[in-house]
Amino acid sequence: MAKIKVTKQKSAINRTKRQKLTLEALGLNKIGQTVEHDDTPNILGMINKVKHLVSVEEA
Repeated sequence: MAKIKVTKQKSAINRTKRQKLTLEALGLNKIGQTVEHDDTPNILGMINKVKHLVSVEEA
């Protein structure tokens, strides 16, 4: 299964609770933090909800 790297680029201040919880579920707490996830439909859907706050690249 392919891996992707997700990096938090922007703050979650003034964002909806749903977006904040999605970032937390992805394991992103601080700006600049990078996590690695499998390329699954669940993860891609979560990334799509917060795509304006994160950057994604293939690992």
